Amino acid sequence: MLYNWFQHITFAWKWVFVLLALLPLMIYWYLSKSDRQQGAIRVSSLAAFRKKNSWKTTLRHAPFVFRLLAISCIIIALARPQTRNDEELKSGQGIDIILCLDVSGSMLAQDFTPNRMEAAKQVAAEFVAERATDRIGVVIFSGEGFTLVPLTTDQNVLQSQIYNIQRGALEDGTAIGDGLGLSVERLKDSKTKTRIIILLTDGEDQGGRIDPLVAKEMAKAYGIRVYTIGVGSEGYAQVPVDGTTTRPQKVNIDEKLLRSIADETGGLYFRARDNNSLKGIYNEIDKLEKSRIEITALKRYTERFFPFAIAAFIFLLLEIALKYTLFRKFP
Repeated sequence: MLYNWFQHITFAWKWVFVLLALLPLMIYWYLSKSDRQQGAIRVSSLAAFRKKNSWKTTLRHAPFVFRLLAISCIIIALARPQTRNDEELKSGQGIDIILCLDVSGSMLAQDFTPNRMEAAKQVAAEFVAERATDRIGVVIFSGEGFTLVPLTTDQNVLQSQIYNIQRGALEDGTAIGDGLGLSVERLKDSKTKTRIIILLTDGEDQGGRIDPLVAKEMAKAYGIRVYTIGVGSEGYAQVPVDGTTTRPQKVNIDEKLLRSIADETGGLYFRARDNNSLKGIYNEIDKLEKSRIEITALKRYTERFFPFAIAAFIFLLLEIALKYTLFRKFP
């Protein structure tokens, strides 16, 4: 317990420990003085001195030991032992972000591990964990769009809802315009200076209530930057048909549309062909869209010299009490 306590102690005036060099000098002086005080007496027999030493003889050095302990405690107290508490205060302006995720049936294709949807959920949750000061919302779409999580800074809620995304919650399809339009709707009234959408899909637009080009113009009108990600390998990918079988399905990503949306809104288009490239894309977006955060480090010290001062006082009292009672010298 004492060892653990000292592990968390620092000393403000470490140079004071130089005074500990006085202790060996005091011990040397004490031993020399004791030798000088011993006289040589000639006796004819030692029989009278062959008695068991009394407790008083055994404890004759106790006052000096207490003095050494008292001085040691005084030196430690003078070195100002302290405990330190470090705190960080974060302040600044965050970014409002909407993660717009395709949850259509083709997202179960197994060209990613274990499939596109699970890979997308994993990297999205990790992205959220790195954006502590930003407000983030989640919009999902397939045949229609749906707001899964409104803008929030609650990372636990965001990650929980992302991991719980399942296919079949919405009508199947790939309504890219609906997903993008709903994402713009969630950001348009935000007062934050920087607002972005990360749109992830693995297919081509298959209709919906909002045309993707109209949704793009909405994003441009409100100054919202859109990063688009096309997910899928080259050629064909195995897609589950039921619980036991799969069938090959051609990878069709409307890269022209996704690139147009990104370019005209000030964002970038990325193509993810596997798990690693998808993770790298989110890392790249994370670097491009940095929040302005100011971190103030606070170091608070608490003085811990008092116990040593009390201990020194007690040791001095014990030395004085023994010196002037049990070991008192009479003239």
